[in-house]
Amino acid sequence: MHTAETLTLARLPSGVEVETTVHTYGDAAERDTAGSQTHADDGDGPTVYVQAAQHGREINGTETLRRVHERLDADDLSGTLVAVPVADPLTFDRVSYTTPEALDSVNSNMNRVWPGDEEGSLHERMAAALWEYAGDADYIVDLHTGSLEMLTHTVYLDGDDESRRLAEAFGTDMLLAEAAGDDADTEWSERNFGGKLRVAATRAGIPSITPELAHNKQLVEPAIETGVRGVFNVLRELGMLPGDPEIPADQTTARNHLGRVRAAESGLFHPGPEAELGREVDAGDHLGRVYDPTTYEVLQEATADRSGVVYSVCREATVTAGETLVGVAMPADE
Repeated sequence: MHTAETLTLARLPSGVEVETTVHTYGDAAERDTAGSQTHADDGDGPTVYVQAAQHGREINGTETLRRVHERLDADDLSGTLVAVPVADPLTFDRVSYTTPEALDSVNSNMNRVWPGDEEGSLHERMAAALWEYAGDADYIVDLHTGSLEMLTHTVYLDGDDESRRLAEAFGTDMLLAEAAGDDADTEWSERNFGGKLRVAATRAGIPSITPELAHNKQLVEPAIETGVRGVFNVLRELGMLPGDPEIPADQTTARNHLGRVRAAESGLFHPGPEAELGREVDAGDHLGRVYDPTTYEVLQEATADRSGVVYSVCREATVTAGETLVGVAMPADE
């Protein structure tokens, strides 16, 4: 069984409604036109909520869900899959990460306001509308994409065993465990990471993961197919589809948001040969340099501050002080 429902997320000052489509498969929990929930068939299987394009330029997840729609036989599904291919139409239409100040000057990033507030700012209201679905789920997969050059990986909340199980089943080669609260670095609280869908959901008792599928604005075929395989892997792991998930024999688990090599000064960044995705580096390895474009003075020799695996490299050469140049994922047991 499959249903497609138009959901009003919010209204603009002109009265124009911000809408998206919610697809429901399997033991569908249908909603009537007034927004109340009725269960046409309460099956025995779990409910999985999957969304994409919470940041509008991150489109590989949207294409992933289109292909899942094409390939999934809903009659074989034990349980319910709820899929939202465009979670934030405002940023999607603008091919952007955040909304303009005129639309939401308080919360420009939708992925900082979960579980939302139906009486709050525009993004808080949009998150609250989607939380009506996500909050009823047993598991959540929030599809994102990374920067221009980043290893495809899956993030989960460190210490949550069910979220880790979900991340492992999704099947990317790299898993990143993100610390939260007092165990995280200062950036975690400064950037309000507690308002991420994955974090808010996990804290609400819903195991959740964030796969990062390649980079923005372009449809990247290997990343899309990794996403499709990952969604089906999750459904198989949870017993919603027959068969076993296809998981790589060797998965690397590392810690997220640590081991970043940052620009000490603004200028142009030229990555070195050691700054290669997937490469293991040691503390002190040279990863590139930042130089002054007008005087040609070398402002910084960028080096790894500890050992790990390179999982992201800044390829947009113009950088500002404090910007991440190279992401180095460190083994989770360090």
